[in-house]
Amino acid sequence: METNPTIPPVIAEWQREALTPVAAAERIETLDVLRGFALFGILTVNMMLFSWPVYYSMAGELAWDTRMDAAADWVVRFLAEGKFYTLFSFLFGLGVAIQMERAESRDAGFAGLFCRRLLVLLGIGLVHAFAIWEGDILVWYALFGFLLLAFRKCKPRTLLIWAAIFLLLPVLAYGFFWALIAVASQVQEIAKVIEQEFAKAEASYEQMGEENLRAFSQGTIGEIFAQRAWNVLFGWQYAWFYVPTFFAMFLIGLYAGKRRIARDLEANVRLIRRTLVWGLCLGLPANAVYAIGYGLGNAAELSFTWVITLAAIAVGGPALSLAYAAAITLLLRRDAWKVCLRPIAAVGRMGLSNYLFQSLVCTTIFYSYGLGLYGSVERAAGLGLAMAIYAVLVPFSVCWLRNFQFGPVEWLWRSLTYGKLQPMRI
Repeated sequence: METNPTIPPVIAEWQREALTPVAAAERIETLDVLRGFALFGILTVNMMLFSWPVYYSMAGELAWDTRMDAAADWVVRFLAEGKFYTLFSFLFGLGVAIQMERAESRDAGFAGLFCRRLLVLLGIGLVHAFAIWEGDILVWYALFGFLLLAFRKCKPRTLLIWAAIFLLLPVLAYGFFWALIAVASQVQEIAKVIEQEFAKAEASYEQMGEENLRAFSQGTIGEIFAQRAWNVLFGWQYAWFYVPTFFAMFLIGLYAGKRRIARDLEANVRLIRRTLVWGLCLGLPANAVYAIGYGLGNAAELSFTWVITLAAIAVGGPALSLAYAAAITLLLRRDAWKVCLRPIAAVGRMGLSNYLFQSLVCTTIFYSYGLGLYGSVERAAGLGLAMAIYAVLVPFSVCWLRNFQFGPVEWLWRSLTYGKLQPMRI
């Protein structure tokens, strides 16, 4: 399609005819299954954040009383924590690559539509963070989605190099601060000051934990909103710790999209199998180190143990998440597994709605305006509750998509993006 030579190329791209929403027949079922699987893992990890003050964990206070709770905690850290948000992020980047390919094949504008999608997602994320639950990731997905545009012309190899850099950034930053403090601690007077500051930080986390426990389990609606807003702003200070990992997985997903792996799975079976083997070989031992190291320290202490623990999850989290993706992809080559996993695809097709639905259900269970169980559900019971909630999400998603084309929030997202109400009924 020719464009007016007097209009800058970027503006011209924004003005080109927009794409239409992806029809159900155009979806890649494997990606929907992976997205649905990722939502289950995210729920198992978030359950503790829904039900307990995160500050207790930062202060190293969450030592579970029973063996069952301790075992559940270890299993979640070993197999789930740091693996499913990364898988979700990988799928986000892969989805962007597929959207780009689709736009190019139809000579339709991509940047303008994509930016509108991100602005709407940002709005949804802000509502989620400040009005429902402070553990939102949508805000960061939207903001760093804009940065992803700068990498869309990169070659696949370049994307992998940048992904490795972003994965290492939190570890290098933490290691630098640890080394700086280790050197400064050689001076006795400075060492005492550092020790006092660490003690203050730990006491501060404990106090914040008590404030959260009171507000969410017994507080009024106003107190809950105020506490949640404070938690959101406090948590954003630590975005440097987790957002670079998300973005690295965006880039790996973009790499997979450029390699057309999802479009032609059979031609990439060998690569997928290698990903499974290497993901397990790197991911299992690294995540074992992470799970063990997490139990030996706390975030209020800048220790060498934590440097090793962070390095382990920086490698092990993405490695195991890609191994999960590879394993499920290989299973879906078999008809029997396709039938078994198809209901999970329904969860993934309305992934944004289900992500928000998880927050609504869990905050209602744990906060005072609902059942008020905040701070009273132990780790093993929380894991069981996550399984029960997901067991409801699956048939709910299947039934919904028998009657509607999109999940309710997906419909809202598309309608706002395209500037007109999208058809909802099948």
